[in-house]
Amino acid sequence: MAKIKGAIVVNTERCKGCNLCVVACPTHVISLAKEVNIKGYNFAHPILQEACIGCSSCATVCPDGCITVYKVKVE
Repeated sequence: MAKIKGAIVVNTERCKGCNLCVVACPTHVISLAKEVNIKGYNFAHPILQEACIGCSSCATVCPDGCITVYKVKVE
């Protein structure tokens, strides 16, 4: 059986740093950056991309739709 590996892409300029995705992630892939975006918010970004399982919990809870989740089958 093939394993599924996930990857996330965050639209950092749209993110308002609400922290919901950080709390929702079961594998602690996402964190808020120390830097700010153009609007002055600390944005979400992946810190442990290799740990992502592609569950889409982060994208589901994001109120602004800033997160896109990709799933890749690993043989």
